[in-house]
Amino acid sequence: MKKTALIFVFIFSIAIVNAQETKPVFEKVKNKVKATYFHDNGAIAQVGYFLDGKLEGEWNMYSPEGKKIAKGNYTQGKKTGKWFFWENAILQEVNFEDSKIANVTKWNSEGTLVFN
Repeated sequence: MKKTALIFVFIFSIAIVNAQETKPVFEKVKNKVKATYFHDNGAIAQVGYFLDGKLEGEWNMYSPEGKKIAKGNYTQGKKTGKWFFWENAILQEVNFEDSKIANVTKWNSEGTLVFN
C-alpha cells in the first residue's frame, strides 16, 4: 500500500511540474514583450512579441512535435504581409492586408505551383 501511495505521489508531482511548464512565458525585450506559449506536452507552440498590448512583429507557430507550421507578421495587432503555413508537403503563402486575406498561393514540395 505504501509503495502504491508513493508511486501515485511521484506521478502526480511529475504531472504538476509538466502542467506548470505549459504556462506562457513573458519577458521584456527592449520596448516589446516576448511571449512564448507551450503545448500540453511542454513543446513550444508559439513565439512572438507584443507592443502596447497588441501583437507586433514576427510570430512563429509549431506543432506539438516541434515542427514549424506557420510564420507571419503582425502590425498593431493585425496580420500583415506574407504568411507561410506548412502542412505535410504543401506550403501555403497567404498575403494579408489589414488582417484580411488578399491572396493565397499553394506550393508542393518540389516547388511547383499547386493552384492559385
